Amino acid sequence: MHTCEETMTPKTSDNRYLQRGASATKDEVHAAVAHIDKGLFPGAFCKIVPDTLSGDEAQCLIMHADGAGTKSSLAYLYWKETGDRSVFHGIAQDAVVMNTDDLLCVGAIDTILISSTIGRHARRVPGEVIAAVIEGMERMVDLFAQHDIRLIPTGGETADVGDLVRTLIVDATAMARMRRDQVIDNGRIRPGQVIVGLASDGQAAYESEYNSGMGSNGLTSARHDVFHHTYAEKYPETFDETMAPELVYSGKALVTDRHPEMPIDMGRAVLSPTRTYAPVAKVLFKELAGRIHGLIHCSGGAQTKCKNFGHGVHYIKDNLFVPPPLFRIIRENSQATWREMYQVFNMGHRLEVYVDPADAQTVVDVARSFNIAAQVVGRCESTGSDANRVTIHAAGEVIEYE
Repeated sequence: MHTCEETMTPKTSDNRYLQRGASATKDEVHAAVAHIDKGLFPGAFCKIVPDTLSGDEAQCLIMHADGAGTKSSLAYLYWKETGDRSVFHGIAQDAVVMNTDDLLCVGAIDTILISSTIGRHARRVPGEVIAAVIEGMERMVDLFAQHDIRLIPTGGETADVGDLVRTLIVDATAMARMRRDQVIDNGRIRPGQVIVGLASDGQAAYESEYNSGMGSNGLTSARHDVFHHTYAEKYPETFDETMAPELVYSGKALVTDRHPEMPIDMGRAVLSPTRTYAPVAKVLFKELAGRIHGLIHCSGGAQTKCKNFGHGVHYIKDNLFVPPPLFRIIRENSQATWREMYQVFNMGHRLEVYVDPADAQTVVDVARSFNIAAQVVGRCESTGSDANRVTIHAAGEVIEYE
């Protein structure tokens, strides 16, 4: 890998993610919504409400909003450095998948309406970039259609908000309707069940190139810990000017550098589009109808996301995937603890399927039929109280989250 001669001074990790203005746990957000009605299935991955549009009590509605987060800032930087606007196709995919794959965690997959919300700094982000984002949305519609999943674009909004957005932010909102008796409710996760993890890296049968497994979480840390400080001087619009200077682009790599363990450059590795598991879920819902007890999309909170679901569940993850190369690179650059890494990054699997032990092999086989690695990564036991906890065995350590 090429390394610029000038490097930042060594750094230690004291929750660098939080120091950069991002939170893996979002405790204050959870506190703010603690008293809001949780919907028909309080333990579900997404809020589910009655189908008031039709009045059919057998049906329910799910609406969800999410986006690509600060990943779009790195896409902007990569485009400015290389002239390659195709990276914005991936940003559109991130915004779509962060919604669709949350919806599939409650079993909603048949027909999904999606709307995009794009905010840009018009003097910095021209029409060709917006066109690339829209092209990316259309590509996702086509991909889903190939697997008999209807993703219906309903338009959206592109706002020129240069006073608020320094480059570009891409969000989306998705909505689906489904039968209440088909809802997958994570409140039903119980001791005795096993956790099957589906890999986030590699190249799925429906992907066009290698995926580093990055997803759309932890980008604030990833881009600053991996990439060189020269970008701070060239693109001050890509970061928060109130951030401590030693936290800004404090890595060693240029976006066009290559790493021997990955077939794409470092910029594209960190920008790898969030993998959708919708094609896999479509098959699983048929093969294991009524036998999937829970689904968790390991987004915010990463491998500790599960702690938010169930009651009195001790999530023990003692057979995790070896972290893909990108996550090892991030840790080497950031000197982050394993505890922080597993709370910020998915570290190798981003979808968890909770089933009885007898059904685990079916999940593994279906995932592998799409060229996605899968394995039993852990199990559920009782905490002996109403509280949940997570235990992770990784890198010779036993890490507890309570």
